Amino acid sequence: MTLPTPGPMSLVPFVSVEMMMKLLLERGIEETVIELAAYVEEDFRRWPLFDKTPRVAAHSPEGVIELMPTSDGRSYGFKYVNGHPKNFRAGRQTVTAFGVLSDVDTGYPVLLTEMTILTALRTAATSAVVAKYLAPKGARTMAMIGNGAQSEFQCLAFKAICGIDTVRLYDIDPQATAKAAANLAGKGLTVVACSSGQEAIEGAQIITTCTADKQYATILTDNMVGAGIHINAIGGDCPGKTELHKDILTRSDIFVEFPPQTRIEGEIQQLPEDHPVTEIWQVMTGEAQGRTSEKQITLFDSVGFATEDFSALRYLKDRIAGRKDLQLLDMLADPDDPRDLFGMIGRYAQAAEKL
Repeated sequence: MTLPTPGPMSLVPFVSVEMMMKLLLERGIEETVIELAAYVEEDFRRWPLFDKTPRVAAHSPEGVIELMPTSDGRSYGFKYVNGHPKNFRAGRQTVTAFGVLSDVDTGYPVLLTEMTILTALRTAATSAVVAKYLAPKGARTMAMIGNGAQSEFQCLAFKAICGIDTVRLYDIDPQATAKAAANLAGKGLTVVACSSGQEAIEGAQIITTCTADKQYATILTDNMVGAGIHINAIGGDCPGKTELHKDILTRSDIFVEFPPQTRIEGEIQQLPEDHPVTEIWQVMTGEAQGRTSEKQITLFDSVGFATEDFSALRYLKDRIAGRKDLQLLDMLADPDDPRDLFGMIGRYAQAAEKL
C-alpha cells in the first residue's frame, strides 16, 4: 500500500533560484528584460484597474522588511522583500525576495517564486521603459553610480531598451566597480571605470543612482547636474534614505510611480507634501507630458511599486507555462471532501500504519 499522493489542486508551480537562472540562460538577460518591460508598460497603461496601497513596512535600525501587494481584479500578487545594507559585510545579499501570484476567483496561488533575481530584472526593466519617455533623444552614455548587485542589470536594460552604448561606473568601493566592469565585459558596451562621481557623469546624458546605505546621503550635488539630463534615482526606498541634494529636485520635473508611497520613501520626502509630481502611468497613456525640451532635467524618483512585481509575476507565469521540468510544491490541502479536512488527516494516518 502507498500513501495518498497530492491531488492536482494541491500543487503550486515553484520557480527556484536555479530555475530562474536556467530561464535567463535560455533567453538571455537582455531579451528577458525586453519581454518583462513590455509587461511592466502594459500594466502601467491599465493603472486604474489596480488596487494600490503603500507597501507594508517593518523598519528596524538595521533595515526593513516589506510586503508589497496588489490586484487587478483577476489576479492577486504580493512580494516579500527585505533591505539590509549591512548584510554584505556578512556575505549576505542586501535585498532578498520571494513572491506569490494567486487567482482572485478561488484564492488559490498559481505561482510561488524566488524574486531576488526577478526583482533585479523588473527594477531594470522599469527604469529603462520609463527612460524611453523621459531621457533626452539620442542618449548614448549613462553614468552608473553605485555598482552593487543591481548595476549590471540596469546597464544591460538601458542598452537593450534605450540604445545606451557607454556606461561610466563609480562606487565608493573600487572593488564593486571592478566587479561590475568585469561582469559587463564583452556585453556590447563601452565600460569606463571612474574614480569619482564627478568623473562618472562627464558626458553622460542619463545618470542612474543606486546606492544602499540607509541614510540621508548626497550622491549627487546640485553643481554636478547640468541641463538636459535624465536622472534615474532608484536607491531611495525608505524613510530617511535619499541620494540627491534637495536643490536638484527643485530644478527637475519629477516623475513617480505612486505619490503616497514616494512622498514617504523617495527623494521627494525632502520636499513639501504639495510639491508637484507627475505619475509615470499618465505619461505612458498620453494624459501627461514627459520630456518637453532639450534643456529640461527629468527625474524618475523610483522606489519600486507593487504593480511592477505583479507584472514580473505575470510575465513569469506565462513564461513557464507548459514546461515539463517545473517543480510543483504540495502546498494546499486537497481533501476528497472539501468539508472534511480533519478526515484527510485520519485517512493519511491509517495509510501510514499499514505500510
